Amino acid sequence: MLLEPTPDQEFLKETTAKFLTSQASVAEIRRLRDDPIGFDRDYWRRGADLGWTSLLVPEALGGGSVSGRGLIDLTLIAHEFGRHAAPGPLVPTNVVAAALAASAVGPSAPSVSTEHSDVIGALLSGRATASWCMEETGGFGRMTTEARRDGQEVVLSGTKRPAESAAQADFLLVTAKTGEGATQVLIPSGTPGVSVRPMQTVDLTRRFAVATFDEVRLPIAAVVGEVGSASEEVEHQLRVAQVILNAETVGAMERAFEMTVEWAFDRYSFGRPLASYQELKHRFADMKTWLESSHAIADASAEAVAAKAPDAGLLISVAKAFIGHYGGELIQDCVQIHGGIGLTFEHDLHLFLRRATLNSSLFGTPADHRQRISTITIAEECAG
Repeated sequence: MLLEPTPDQEFLKETTAKFLTSQASVAEIRRLRDDPIGFDRDYWRRGADLGWTSLLVPEALGGGSVSGRGLIDLTLIAHEFGRHAAPGPLVPTNVVAAALAASAVGPSAPSVSTEHSDVIGALLSGRATASWCMEETGGFGRMTTEARRDGQEVVLSGTKRPAESAAQADFLLVTAKTGEGATQVLIPSGTPGVSVRPMQTVDLTRRFAVATFDEVRLPIAAVVGEVGSASEEVEHQLRVAQVILNAETVGAMERAFEMTVEWAFDRYSFGRPLASYQELKHRFADMKTWLESSHAIADASAEAVAAKAPDAGLLISVAKAFIGHYGGELIQDCVQIHGGIGLTFEHDLHLFLRRATLNSSLFGTPADHRQRISTITIAEECAG
């Protein structure tokens, strides 16, 4: 959360909070548990009207942000998503919209813009959603899915998992390797050769799937950018996704902490509120430290990624490692302080624990990012 948001940013945050309070209540989230999509389409369209999908797209393509810093504005929405454990494909739809927009303003803008402008418009309006098929099994950063050029076609082969909302999305943006580089291909759902199998997840509303591509052939115009030249763009998209996830997790941590502090003052034991016991005071002090540190590193890394600063890769890995670890620690402590009731499905705490736990595992676990930090540090020391 920004310490000093602009009036427009504050309005964006408050509007999103009010909308989620009315449209994504706990009762609604629980109802969506058995829904195959995990969110209501009309809810998503109305959210798009509030700006959820347009902040990373320039005004020339129908988007725009309230402060001129779209990624920072998007963290405010993600924070509220975390505080409400809200449904909807916030990460993949924004990443795909940003990727299409970036290619549309690049050197090959005329052809790419013509091919993908309708998709951008559909994503911005909320009429369509997208999935970013990036992750694979076998370790963070590992990529075996291949894209090769065959005349005026591009051919995809491989498997992606987990892919958020792949079974519900209208479009799939697939990241694959081409030689030593990377290629991204936009695929409409239902394309021959594409099969999607739903996966199970701990989150009640987010849906993931295994997406398999069996010699999928598409016209070369389906390529986003240039064949084999997307490595830099993919790395930036990865950092954007991590920024959004971190903001969500901090929101979930904050809400769980507030609930627990309130509980500790209201719940009495031996004639005294739980909050009066020294052991719990110490635990609350630790939790507050973790929460404020998470706020700080989430904001710092978001600023670095938005500016494409030289240390963006290091800062986002520090943030993902710290928030991924302490998010779970904090909410698990909240569960323990609630006692037996905190372990029940009927209590709301698990909604936030589920969101934080899942976010910790996406686009690199804390252990993956600690390894990245050490690699970056060693490389800098050798270069120095």
